[in-house]
Formats: sequence, C-alpha cells, structure tokens
Amino acid sequence: MPEAVAAGEQSGAGFAPAPRLRLSRRGFAVIGLLLAGLVGGACWLVFFSSVLNVRVVTVSGTSVLTPAQVLAAAKVPLGGPLERLDTGAVQARVEQALPRVARVAVSLDLPHTVRLRITERVAVAAIREVSGEYAQVDAAGVRFATAPSVPVGVPVVELELSAAGKSALPDFPEAALIDGAVRIAKSLPAAITKRTTAVVVHSYDDMELQLAGGATVLWGSPERDPRKAVVLAALLKQSAAVYNVTAPDDPALSG
Repeated sequence: MPEAVAAGEQSGAGFAPAPRLRLSRRGFAVIGLLLAGLVGGACWLVFFSSVLNVRVVTVSGTSVLTPAQVLAAAKVPLGGPLERLDTGAVQARVEQALPRVARVAVSLDLPHTVRLRITERVAVAAIREVSGEYAQVDAAGVRFATAPSVPVGVPVVELELSAAGKSALPDFPEAALIDGAVRIAKSLPAAITKRTTAVVVHSYDDMELQLAGGATVLWGSPERDPRKAVVLAALLKQSAAVYNVTAPDDPALSG
C-alpha cells in the first residue's frame, strides 16, 4: 500500500519556489522620488508654511514682573514658522532686558504656541546705595533691582566698621565684606530671615544680626554659616538679649 505524503512535505515532483519581487532601476528611482517628495513636503509644512506658525505667546511664573513686561522684552515674532523660532535669542533678550529674571525656559507647543516660563530672582539681602535707595541682592550675589525701600522680610546689610575692620580693608575691602554678609543672609532659614532686620558688619571676623524686638546675634565671620544657622534656630527657642554662635560648637546666650 503506497505511503501517503504528509502535509508540508514535498512529493517526488516537488514545488516550484515563489518568484522574488525585483525592482528595476526605474522602480527604485520612482520610490526615491516619492520619499523625497514626502520629506520635502513635511519640511515645507513645518519650517516654511503658515500651518504651524507662531500665533500665541504665554508667560508663567511671574510674581513681581508682569506678563506684559516679559512679552515686551522677549519680542517673539508672530506669524513665522514655530520650529524656526530662535529660542536662544528669545531667552537672551528676556534675561538681558529684565535683571530680575534668573532663568527663562522657552518651549514650543504645536501647533501655534510659544511658552515662556520665568524664574524670578529672590532677594536675600538689601544694600543701601549712596543714592539712599536699596539694592536687592539674590543668593548668587547678583544685584537685580533698586528701590527706595526694603522689601518686607529682607535684612539690610549695614557697614559699621570697627577700627580693626578699617585697618583690614586692604585685605577685606568693602565688596568682600558685603559679599560675606550676603552669604550669611543666604544661609538663614526663612523663619529666622523674617525676624532679621539687619546684618551688621564691623569686620570680616565680627558680623552680627539684629533681630526684630532688639535681640542681637553675634555671628563672627561668614564661615560655617549653615552650622551656625542650625545652632541659632535651636537657641532662639529660648528668650535672650544676645545669642552667640561665633563658635557654633560652643554657643551661648545672655540677657
């Protein structure tokens, strides 16, 4: 009895292989032209047409500044293709025109929107200028605004140099002393900053805080500031006239 041929097995005669699809040079050329046309059309649509143009510019993150001020500084051109917008140039214009801006993030939101996210500088201290106005200084030491009064909750840096401080000016000029006072103000927790009315500089090694209510904090030099701030926060839980954190490992209070 002859054996049956299993499914999928070749019989004695076998099967002819399926013909392969081959493209001629002309076929490849046609496909290449089609792909080039698609890519070119997409590029034209994104970079040159008005389908994805700039129509809306939004501003967020402002507190002191107004959106109108940011928009005026950014000068984002309306009507041009969104993807061709020079976001670096927009960022540079805002930061140069508005010193209060620490950073600006420029993002594109298809199909028509440019978003400007502003981070404003925050004053950690104020410095009295020769004019009588107060320059606001942020944690990076940047003077970014001047006003006739001090913002609420911002301590004033006051130079009241002692004889030792004056004699040491060649080594520690006023700019360095002010920088040290700003570093101290920067290190203070928010709760202590609100209570601090002034950072008084007598010399580089002799700085103090004046607190609301009349108490004084003997700080010493602008060194080990984070540790001094932690120790001071603990000391302030007790009532005293003078808090001494010049040696933060051996603090004291009196009065």
